[in-house]
Amino acid sequence: MFNILVNVAGGLGLFLLGMSHLSEGLQTVAGQRLRKMIASVTNHRIAGIFTGTVVTGIVQSSSVVTVMVVGLVTAGLMTLSQAINVIIGANIGTTVTAWLVAFLPKVGNYGLPFAALSALIYIFAKNERIRYTGMALLGFGLIFYGLQLMNDGLKPLHEDPAFKGWFALFHANSVWGLIKCVLAGLILTAIIQSSSAATAISVNLAYNGMITFETAAALVFGMNIGTTATAWLASLGATTEARRAALAHTLFNVIGVLIFIPFFLPVLVPAFHHLFPAMSDVVETTGPTGDIIRTLPGITIPIALVHTTFNVANTIIFFPFVKWFTRLIRFLVPDPKGAERTRLAILDPKKIAPVFAVEQARKEVENMSDVAADMLIRFRAFFVAGVDNDELENSLFQSEEDLDAIQHQVSTFLGTVMSSHLSTDVARRARMLLRVADEYESVSDEVVALLKTVLRMKKHNFILPDTCREEIISLHDKCAAFHTTVTSAFKAGKQHAPDALSHIRSDSSTITADIKSIRNAQMKRLSEPSSNEPANPLTIVAIMDMLNIYRRLKEDCLNIGESMLDENN
Repeated sequence: MFNILVNVAGGLGLFLLGMSHLSEGLQTVAGQRLRKMIASVTNHRIAGIFTGTVVTGIVQSSSVVTVMVVGLVTAGLMTLSQAINVIIGANIGTTVTAWLVAFLPKVGNYGLPFAALSALIYIFAKNERIRYTGMALLGFGLIFYGLQLMNDGLKPLHEDPAFKGWFALFHANSVWGLIKCVLAGLILTAIIQSSSAATAISVNLAYNGMITFETAAALVFGMNIGTTATAWLASLGATTEARRAALAHTLFNVIGVLIFIPFFLPVLVPAFHHLFPAMSDVVETTGPTGDIIRTLPGITIPIALVHTTFNVANTIIFFPFVKWFTRLIRFLVPDPKGAERTRLAILDPKKIAPVFAVEQARKEVENMSDVAADMLIRFRAFFVAGVDNDELENSLFQSEEDLDAIQHQVSTFLGTVMSSHLSTDVARRARMLLRVADEYESVSDEVVALLKTVLRMKKHNFILPDTCREEIISLHDKCAAFHTTVTSAFKAGKQHAPDALSHIRSDSSTITADIKSIRNAQMKRLSEPSSNEPANPLTIVAIMDMLNIYRRLKEDCLNIGESMLDENN
C-alpha cells in the first residue's frame, strides 16, 4: 500500500511540476506574442474566443489564462465583455491536456528519456530561447513520466476489494450518482488547483478499470466547475470588474453543466457507447513479475472527447447570448457606490506569466504618470490663483499618499516577479518599471514640497515680485512639458522611445539654464536691491528652495527618460 501511495503521489507531483515547467517555458518563449494576442482582443466575440482557445492551448492551463484575464481586467487593460470571450475560449483550450493524457499508453514510457534529454538542453544551452524551449520540453517529459507513475501505482488497486467497493460509491448510473461524481470532480479540482491533474487522475482510474466511462465523464463536468476556484482566489479584494470576470467563468461552467445533466444518462452516455463500442473491452497483458494486468485502453479517447464536446457545445450554446450574459453578470455584481482604483498587490504574480505580470505593473505605473501629471496641473492652478483653497491643497496631499502606496505595491509585485525565471527582455522591462515607478513617486514628492513652500510663504506673508512669479510659472510650465514628453514616450513603448526622447538631454539643459538664470537674478536682487522690488532675504531663500525643487523634478523626469533608453540597450 505504501508503494502505491508513493507512486500515485509522486506521479501527481511530477505531473504538476511538468505542467509548471511546460507553462513557464512556453510563456517565456512566446510571452511577447501571447501578450500581443491578448492586447489585440477586441469586442469581436469570435476573435476573443479564438484568442482564449489558442493561448490556453499553448500555456496548457485554463487557470493561468483566467488569472491573467482577471489581472488584466483589474489593471484596466481589458473590459468585462472582452474577458468573457477569452474565458469562454480558455475552456476549449484546456481540453488539449485531456488529449495528451488520452494517448498515455503510447507515449508514457518515453517520458523519462525525453525529460533527461530536455534537461540537458535546459542546463547547457547558451541561447535563452533554446534554453526555455528545453524547459518546456522538460515539462512534457515530466508530465508523461508522472502519468506513467500514477498509472503504474493504480494498477494493483484494480484487484483490491476495498478500493473497488469505495469507488463503487461514485458510479454515475443514476441522477444521485451523477450529482455525487460532479461534486467529487469539483472538490478534487478546487483542492489541487489544476483541472489538468484532475483529468489525468480520472483518465488513469478509468484506464485501470477503477471507474466506468460514465463516472469519468461526470467527474470531468465537475472539474470544469472546480477549475474556476483559481479565478475567484485571484479576484478576492480586486476591482468590481475583476470579480465579474471570475463570476462569469464560474457561471459559464455551472450553467453548462446544468444544461448537460438532463441529457447525460439518456442521450450522452448511450451515444458515446454507440460511437466507441470497444471502450469497455478489457485487455490483459503480462506484467514484469508475471502477473496479469487488465486495462481498458479504448476508454481514454472517449473521455477526452467528452471534455472537448462539453466545452465546444457550451460555447456554441452561449455564443448568441454573450451580451445578455454580460448584462446578467453586471446585474449580479452591481457597480460600486464610489470610485475604485486597481489594486495590483492582491494579485499573485507567481500564478501569472511574467510577461503579463510585468504588463499589469506597466499599466499601474502608467496610472502613476497620469496622477503625477494631474498634480502638476493642480499645483499650477493653486500657485497662479494665489488664494487659499483647502480642497485643492488636500487633494494634492492625498494624491502624494496614493502614489506612495502604489509605488510600494509595484515594487513588491515586481520584486516577486523578478525572483522567477525571466527572459532578458522581461527582466529589463521589470527593472525599468521599478525605476520609473520610483521617479513618478518622486515627482509627486516634489509637487508636495512646492506646495509646502508656497504655504510657508503665505503663512509668513512673503510676497513674490510679479517678475519672479512669472518666471516661476514659466519654469513650472517647462518642467510640466518635460514631464509630458517623457510620459508620452513611456506610454508609447520602448520601440518609440529613442525617437520621442532624442532631445531630452538638451531639454534638460535648457531647464537647468533657466533655473540658474532665475537664481542669479534673485542673488542680484539681494545684492543690488531696487526701490521698486525691495529684497526680502527670507523670500529669496524660499524662492531658492523652489528652484531646488524644480531642479529635482526635472532630474526625476530625465531619469524616467533615461530608464526607457537604457531598456533598449
